[in-house]
Amino acid sequence: MHGFANPTRFLRIARPLTPWLLALGLALAGGALAWGLLFAPAERLQGETVRILFIHVPSAWLGMAGWTAIAGASLAEIVWRHPLAAIAGRAAALPGAVFTALCLATGSLWGRPAWGTWWEWDGRLTSMLVLLFLYFGYMALAGATAREGGSSRIPAIFGLVGVINVPIIHYSVLWWSSIHQPPSITTGGSAMAPAFLWPLLIATLGFSLIFGAVVLMRMRALLAEAQAEARMRRRAREAA
Repeated sequence: MHGFANPTRFLRIARPLTPWLLALGLALAGGALAWGLLFAPAERLQGETVRILFIHVPSAWLGMAGWTAIAGASLAEIVWRHPLAAIAGRAAALPGAVFTALCLATGSLWGRPAWGTWWEWDGRLTSMLVLLFLYFGYMALAGATAREGGSSRIPAIFGLVGVINVPIIHYSVLWWSSIHQPPSITTGGSAMAPAFLWPLLIATLGFSLIFGAVVLMRMRALLAEAQAEARMRRRAREAA
């Protein structure tokens, strides 16, 4: 982990890796979505609306994975003082928030024909909405800390505390009475037909690669911004 503490060494790997992740992710996600939306059969009970699955489930997964990445970066910041940890957390926040919002939007569109309502204060839905607000809070806190030069440990603590919501989201359908269906894919197997399972898994992998590419792009942009600010401060001191 500390081998990538040097920004130059990190950028040497991130620059060529980013386009490969993005291209492969777009190809996998695009192909899986095309197959799932155009060729997968309609579901017996839900009909054509089941096709939202191929966007909704990967978005939910990446919404939770994004905050898990923030928590990991926060742990590295607090325990090991890793120089890139705070930047990694900030980089993962925006795409994580976007996928969380996409999960809520597609879930609402799916819920209207399936449940007869756009929204219900259900455990799964409510905890996912809380996750979106946590993202907003983290981005505001991390951005203010970076602008004002405050301690990066403050948003890191927030990132660690917020991760408590991730298992709540996952287990909410098991802990409480819920209109949301229980997990279809578990360690014991899958309850989904192969016609839905394989395009879903490939779409999830594709979106995950896109997520990784976006995080690397944002880390590179934040590093460039920090380096530019450092040069401006150095020139200001020299001029003074």
